Amino acid sequence: MDDVAILNIDKLSVYYGAVQALRGISLTVGKGEIVSLIGANGAGKSTTLRAVSGIVRPASGSILHGGKSIVGLPPHRIARMGLAHVPEGRGVFANMSVLENLEMGAYAGTHRRETEETLDRVFTLFPRLAERSGQAAGTLSGGEQQMLAIGRGLMQRPDLLLLDEPSMGLSPLLVREIFLLLAEINRSGTTILLVEQNPCMALSIAHRAYVLETGEITLEGSAADLRENPAVRAAYLGESAG
Repeated sequence: MDDVAILNIDKLSVYYGAVQALRGISLTVGKGEIVSLIGANGAGKSTTLRAVSGIVRPASGSILHGGKSIVGLPPHRIARMGLAHVPEGRGVFANMSVLENLEMGAYAGTHRRETEETLDRVFTLFPRLAERSGQAAGTLSGGEQQMLAIGRGLMQRPDLLLLDEPSMGLSPLLVREIFLLLAEINRSGTTILLVEQNPCMALSIAHRAYVLETGEITLEGSAADLRENPAVRAAYLGESAG
């Protein structure tokens, strides 16, 4: 891991009205890592990503990207700094074509040659998107829409990809396919912070992970260690703590 982490969150607290969603959490993501946040629904996983991408403003704490504070910056400026957020629910533009959706990901003003190179990379990763490039995004299957959402994020040429529940609503076969592609994206040089409802899959590709419970980090460590942790196995992997 580099001395300066790509992402460093320290004592971050977030409220929705009177409800405290995050309670002073701290975590780091180093260059080249896949770091996963696991936990039950409502634990604060998605809120963490929304705070990083500027969608919600923290009540206190710091968020550093490459050593620079991004707290209080609007989402479009954070995106231009190299953070791409693939939200839960995919959020594709249903009436626009696959190609137009991908081109929207490159809105930040990269050179045309860079955009074309990135588009080629996305089509290599997701051949089905190339086959359906002229098709309306709303007519794609759920798995194809998830591929499109990830591809649109990659069109920003991010140094950090924030992924929120990429397996949601997909068949086990498609989930495996998506996660194999995420591992390939990571091997190609993109750092990933992954929020995932499927802890088995998340821990299978992550380097490190944090467990969130009611807005607090209760466990952290290597993914391998957490897979063997009896409490994690009992709570999240559906196994007896023995």
